[in-house]
Amino acid sequence: MKGRGMWGAVGWGAGVLALLVGLPLAAAGRLPDPVATHWGAGSDGPDGSMPLWAAVVFPALVWVVVVAAVVFGARRGPRRAWGRAALAFGGVMLAGAQASVVRANLDVADWRQAGDVTGWGVAVMAGVALLAGAGAALPGRRAGAAEPPAAEGPRMEIPDGERLVWLSSAANPWLQLLAGLFALAALGALLAGLAGLAADPWLTAGTLALAALAVLACSSVRARVTRRGLEVAFGPLGYPVRRWAAEDIESARMEVRTAARAGGWGYRINGLGTTVMLRGGECLVVRAKGRDFAVSVDDAARGAALLNSLRVGKG
Repeated sequence: MKGRGMWGAVGWGAGVLALLVGLPLAAAGRLPDPVATHWGAGSDGPDGSMPLWAAVVFPALVWVVVVAAVVFGARRGPRRAWGRAALAFGGVMLAGAQASVVRANLDVADWRQAGDVTGWGVAVMAGVALLAGAGAALPGRRAGAAEPPAAEGPRMEIPDGERLVWLSSAANPWLQLLAGLFALAALGALLAGLAGLAADPWLTAGTLALAALAVLACSSVRARVTRRGLEVAFGPLGYPVRRWAAEDIESARMEVRTAARAGGWGYRINGLGTTVMLRGGECLVVRAKGRDFAVSVDDAARGAALLNSLRVGKG
């Protein structure tokens, strides 16, 4: 796990750690000391407790060990998907468990009077954790290799019987960080509601979650040219997707653009047409149905050359 992946793991780890520590501390004035922390199967109430400070520190230490194990394991092995899934699932489950403990102990004088752990809340957090783990694992499985085109220039020769494929991608780590912050804020709002610290968290959590998904979808892009035309997939899951048939593309070119010229970062629409601006520099620009679409990816000249050749061949 290197570069952006390492910083992403550290950022997620720090955010979950803040939730694990912050939830009980925010409710400390409404909690008994010690607090109930264990409910046996079939029991009428809690059957185990911890001092409040231990209830704060213990899950935090467990989380630090999990993050350290994932980071260390990822550095020693080639696969990364399992690490992302473990961090996503483990973080949501631990934070959900902490919120459930806080809610059960809220406003009681003695830990033996604590209520049961909320069943619906546990079910919701388990479902969210499973979705988070599965979603985190998927990007690592979507790998592909490009067959390099044969020539530079506005067009290239395509030998009879050959099928050339051009692939390129780009990502903006700052947009990915912003999406992560929105996701952590959504999780925090949901946990605050589960812990009884917020009356109606669903609107806030839902709005923040939608914002996280929208920013995440605009944070990375993958462009592919095949004999059928151009396909541009957004986000780490490769969805949504925009497609242009080869016969509908009027022209293709490489053009150098900056964020200032495009009107900012992300998905921009202005006088230049539509631009997916993730980093300044070369962009693949296609004109179809009288409108320009540009995407900031590497090796754009080769992609444009292949598209022009396919367009001529279809004509």
